[in-house]
Amino acid sequence: MEVLRDLSSCPRPPEGTAVTIGAYDGVHLGHRAVIAEVRRRADERGLASAVVTFDRHPASVVRPESAPRLLTDLDQKLELLADTGVDYCVVITFDETRRRETAEDFVREVLSGCLAARAVVVGEDFHFGHGRAGNVALLRQMGDELGFEVEGLELVDATGSSEGEGERVSSTRIRHALVEGDLHLANALLGRPHEVRGVVAQGDKRGRELGFPTANVSVPGDILLPADGIYAGWFERADGSAHPSAISLGRRPTFYVEAHASLLEAHLLDFDGDLYDERVKVRFVDWLRGEARFDSVDELVAQIGRDCDEARRLLSPN
Repeated sequence: MEVLRDLSSCPRPPEGTAVTIGAYDGVHLGHRAVIAEVRRRADERGLASAVVTFDRHPASVVRPESAPRLLTDLDQKLELLADTGVDYCVVITFDETRRRETAEDFVREVLSGCLAARAVVVGEDFHFGHGRAGNVALLRQMGDELGFEVEGLELVDATGSSEGEGERVSSTRIRHALVEGDLHLANALLGRPHEVRGVVAQGDKRGRELGFPTANVSVPGDILLPADGIYAGWFERADGSAHPSAISLGRRPTFYVEAHASLLEAHLLDFDGDLYDERVKVRFVDWLRGEARFDSVDELVAQIGRDCDEARRLLSPN
């Protein structure tokens, strides 16, 4: 996938493109269904395939006080988009100038001018441009003028069907599921384990004192963490090695009456080494239990041992 960050260097493929547009936060099953249709139409008509997305969530500029926390940072989003097999990804810098741009100007500059669009595929509820004035109807109207067709797709469920009775896939629904502690649903709608990325920071070494050393992962504040609790998951180091882990996300009530924020700690099973300052990935695979306060350190240590055994069982290939 070729990533284009400067519209002045757009390829404008002579054969034209089939293209979709959106924030694509999470690159979930619904997004992939849209991209699959983009690629199908591109293959059918001999076009290049393209995704137009943004360097940040548009809501962070349009309504920063209520902007959602993100399911993916930009690097992860681009990696996931590349995995779909699309030819181009145009990353639009969403700033105040772009916020004020009309939907019509966006279509002429990006879809027609940059990508020579011949087919545009979006969700049927898609809106864009200043005041969210752009929609499928406007795209169809402009397509008649500029020479592209438009398809508005219905939301799909976790099976990829728009006609099934399952939970509809959307970034908003996935965020709600994570916050509510429904990791199973969130991962089903994502089509993969929820992943966060951050840097291993110095902690108070309490885990090591208990016999279960942990890597404390500092995650950017605009990234959505799941509900506090204990999880089984994978910890991927900077060298690409992945380690099964018991993951604690919470405020450690056994030791602290109040804590300002939740702490993400991962105990790597059967690992001993220095991880400080590494940029790592943490994937949440299974929910083990909610966070709890224990009456004694011994009770906590015994429970951590059981958590590690359960994480090992759940993550075992057998």
